Amino acid sequence: MKLGWIGIGRMGFAMAARLAKGGADVTVWNRTRSKAEPLAQYGAKIADRLVDLAPCDIVFVMVSTYEDVREVLVSAGGLLSGARTPRMVIECSSISLEGSGQLRGVLRSRGVEMLAAPVSGNAKVIKAGRLSFVCSGPKAAFDTALPYLKLIGPSASYVGEGELARIVKICHNVYLGVVIQSLAEITILAQKAGVPRHAFLEFMNQSVMGSTFSRYKTPALVNLDFKVTFTPKLLRKDLDLGLDAAKRYEVPMPLASITRDVMQTLIGHGLGDEDFAKLIVLQAKASGLALEPENVSVGDGLS
Repeated sequence: MKLGWIGIGRMGFAMAARLAKGGADVTVWNRTRSKAEPLAQYGAKIADRLVDLAPCDIVFVMVSTYEDVREVLVSAGGLLSGARTPRMVIECSSISLEGSGQLRGVLRSRGVEMLAAPVSGNAKVIKAGRLSFVCSGPKAAFDTALPYLKLIGPSASYVGEGELARIVKICHNVYLGVVIQSLAEITILAQKAGVPRHAFLEFMNQSVMGSTFSRYKTPALVNLDFKVTFTPKLLRKDLDLGLDAAKRYEVPMPLASITRDVMQTLIGHGLGDEDFAKLIVLQAKASGLALEPENVSVGDGLS
């Protein structure tokens, strides 16, 4: 099939690159063309206009917000602004249940199927071949898309019709926020009691409480290498989506509420566009510590 790709940010670039490297016939578009052009070395074609992707069978969308999704799909000059439309849109961004439902309705009115397919991972996880999709929509659409999803990442879970994948992704990112805040708290507690961060995290990672995530963030927490993988502003957005869903379904979420406020504090300190692991810096300051890199060689569990 002919594939289209919209959105070449940190995630989108790595995902589209795996499609192209896997031999897919893929054409990519990005608002800033220069960010997409390096994909040509892997065999991808570069589109100048969104409507150039309309003849594709399947178009992937990976952008930041619901407003961005609407702009690239239904605004003047968007994917659906011409006479032709793709057969299917695979929408991978983190958006709300309501926004996803509205988008599905718009696409259905134009005869386009939609598969909601948000992801778990970041650019480094993608490169390591560890990305996970969670998908919802027509089962036949999922079956059609599955070979292409597996070119990008090995795991693609189908959870049902409609927008169920969105609530799974929202729950996932709420958990992400609570876990990184908890990890920052206990690491600083151990350090203030006299335990080096690398020693504490080595133990945690080898215990039953260790995880792919705790191992992956260990280099950042130990050596303060805060290369951006996911920003506090984006995590705040997802925590807000989770709290909105909790209100809708009448589920108390006290830990998520507190974590959202901590994330807002991090943003208020001017760190909103840096890596969310900088929560450990905020926690250290609140605990009377000035952090220094430990300069210890530690693995991330992905290599």
